[in-house]
Amino acid sequence: MARPLFLDKNLLIIFGVTLTAVLGVSSLMPILPELPAAFGVSRAAVALVVTAFTLPGVLLAPVSGVLADRYGRKIVLVAALLIFSVFGSACAFADDIWTLAALRTMQGAGAAPLGILNMTLVGDLFSGLDRAKAMGYTSSILAIGAAAFPALGGLLSLLGWRAVFLLPSVAAPLALLVFLFLDEPARGESEPFMNYLKNTAKTLCGRKALGLFAITLLTFMILYGCYVTYLPVLLRVKLHASSLTIGAVVSAASAFTAIAASQSGRLNTLFSPIALMCAAFVFYAASLALLPHAASPWLSILAVTLFGLGQGLNIPNLMGMLTGLAPVSKRAAVMAINGSLLRMGQTLGPLFMGVVYAGLGLNLVFYAGAALVAAMFIVLQCIVVPATAQGETP
Repeated sequence: MARPLFLDKNLLIIFGVTLTAVLGVSSLMPILPELPAAFGVSRAAVALVVTAFTLPGVLLAPVSGVLADRYGRKIVLVAALLIFSVFGSACAFADDIWTLAALRTMQGAGAAPLGILNMTLVGDLFSGLDRAKAMGYTSSILAIGAAAFPALGGLLSLLGWRAVFLLPSVAAPLALLVFLFLDEPARGESEPFMNYLKNTAKTLCGRKALGLFAITLLTFMILYGCYVTYLPVLLRVKLHASSLTIGAVVSAASAFTAIAASQSGRLNTLFSPIALMCAAFVFYAASLALLPHAASPWLSILAVTLFGLGQGLNIPNLMGMLTGLAPVSKRAAVMAINGSLLRMGQTLGPLFMGVVYAGLGLNLVFYAGAALVAAMFIVLQCIVVPATAQGETP
């Protein structure tokens, strides 16, 4: 009997890398309110702890992609995991907010390649239906980690806030597993560096690539602008939900993302990636339109569930199409640029929706999100679909 794909040793290692990538922010959420008192700083200053971690990803993701293409996935991944582990664990011993921010910056530098090389490796090591299944499983693991790590961080915080910063130490043994057991994809003969840059730039500037990059940017603007930032505000201000209830509602989205993503392989045997992404956009729009009208926190779960289903359909298919844009020798660079745009969406989303909130009110935040979904649908139909029909893939 053939072993199930999700038990493949390479995919299990990719799962570990994926969980490590999400660990850096989500596990800290429960202790962020404690840090102002611990360091004697304002609540605004604690934003440094998050920003210092995420900013290196915007700047270093393209560099790590080029290095992974030129020198191999393993060496970059092992180095990144060790940097993540050493500097992340050192945060537990910081005595002031500036030391903590500096250590988090270095940890973020280690995290920068993780979120791009996990999907890159799926594209490298799997093809056809197996790739679709592996993308779905990996996206499901990502959603599970996003839901579980805040709870794990909360449990560890019972031992003190410093205990949460010991979690990154798990990246060190994972680096050893990567070194010993991860298969290095064959990259072929290395071309001259200037030719590599020229040919990679040609791929990055293709219509299909630009369309998919735009969808990534808009997806994460909506996720971090509407859901991560303003869904809790909506639940607290309009529906008077407790922190526990807010956590339960948010976790519902992650749970349904995991369920939908885990079925990606099966769904791809029935529908095209384009059709599944269109369905995802319908779920997004319905969720964003319904949320302002939810009469109670528990009724809002229906709308949040629709968003979770949309994420589970969109992300695996979006990433699968991106990994198919380039051969192994250039794939990491493509995914790295996408990773930078993902981080940019995480940054711009809250800022954009903050302007909408200040000028037009809370309900309009979610309607603005629905308008961005409409823009995603237009990009998909007017840019990605025609480019795909014309075979614009290397």
